[in-house]
Amino acid sequence: MPRAPATPRPAETVRSRSNPLVKRLRALKERADPAGGLMLIEGPKLLAEALHAGLELVELALAARLEHAPLQAEIARHRLSARVVDDALLDALSETEVSQGLLALARRPAFDEARLFVAPEPLLVVLVGVQNPGNLGGLLRTAEAAGAHGAILCAGCADPFAWKALRGSMGSAFRLPLALGWSVRESVARLRARGLRLAATLASGAAGALPYAEADLRGPLALLFGSEGAGLPGDLTAQADLRLTIPTAAAVESLNVGVAAGVLLFEAARQRRRIA
Repeated sequence: MPRAPATPRPAETVRSRSNPLVKRLRALKERADPAGGLMLIEGPKLLAEALHAGLELVELALAARLEHAPLQAEIARHRLSARVVDDALLDALSETEVSQGLLALARRPAFDEARLFVAPEPLLVVLVGVQNPGNLGGLLRTAEAAGAHGAILCAGCADPFAWKALRGSMGSAFRLPLALGWSVRESVARLRARGLRLAATLASGAAGALPYAEADLRGPLALLFGSEGAGLPGDLTAQADLRLTIPTAAAVESLNVGVAAGVLLFEAARQRRRIA
């Protein structure tokens, strides 16, 4: 009588710091690897955003305490293979105070440049020297929320797919078309070739700057934002069609770059809805 096939044994819980999967997770936590094409995702929420955006999940590590949680149904539905990792070991890899018990390696999205300009009147964000990953991530989330059609992150900006930036964007970096690593000169040339006006943002009270609420922000437009400390380079400001400022109380010279972007993006959105 033939034997019944043996039931496959579940994979053992990973408990060693020297396990190859743990090493790969730790390496990406300590140093992002754009050239390798991978990024690190933490938590069920960001994992769901990645799956809904159609990103490819390469490896998935799940804390033992979540092995039988409802999350498993989602993992099974997408036919993902997850390794169970000791809770303490996975917690040690987390950037958050309370680990969410899930880490994944995913392939970074790549966007065709044409997607930035597919709208009849594109509204784009151009970032120059924005190096704080949390600010960058939050700004991308704001841009998507305001209906921007994409963002150009010039060379020298933080990596939008690094861990802290991803936590700030909460999935927006997976969906909002991004162009990465262009020089400022290249960015200006491409925007001009597509017929976009350039709007530079300056500190409150800057000479020759127009209060943002008085500016016409309709039509094909690129909003330019500089680094948190230095702002936009002077030669770039000189090339802009509009030089905008956000009036503030006398003691405050400038706003956080993410806040400034939010003010201008939602004003542009308001003006466009009013005409639509």
